[in-house]
Amino acid sequence: MALINPHINFNGNAEEAFEFYKAAFGGEFLKIVRFKDLESPEFQVSKKEENKIMHIALPIGKSNVLIGNDVPEFLGRVNENENRSKISISTENKEEANQLYYALSAGGKIEMPISDSPWGSYFGMFRDKYGIEWIIEFDPKYNGRI
Repeated sequence: MALINPHINFNGNAEEAFEFYKAAFGGEFLKIVRFKDLESPEFQVSKKEENKIMHIALPIGKSNVLIGNDVPEFLGRVNENENRSKISISTENKEEANQLYYALSAGGKIEMPISDSPWGSYFGMFRDKYGIEWIIEFDPKYNGRI
């Protein structure tokens, strides 16, 4: 079966954001590639951007990977206030839902406090301090499988 792995663009703070995500989820980065690692005569990199992230990958759970990068200045800026798609995490229990909700929402903006929902799950939504929108949900009917 195909896997869905979210990929997030940042305006120069991908490494900071991914250190924050690593603290929330745990684990180690699978890969970090900086723009300077790709420099060649055909692909010149400015000193200002050489240490920015071209690719970073953080495994989450058993089969998911969160991927990100910094957008090079020549491609323009990412609109951090746009209505992005949300990253939805289905947890295996309420404790895991609470841990991720409070860790990832620190410094962000709560859209819906985590609590029991009318449809029977434990649910919360927020925009983290980097502008990324998240949904955290535990549904005992599915036990982390949606």
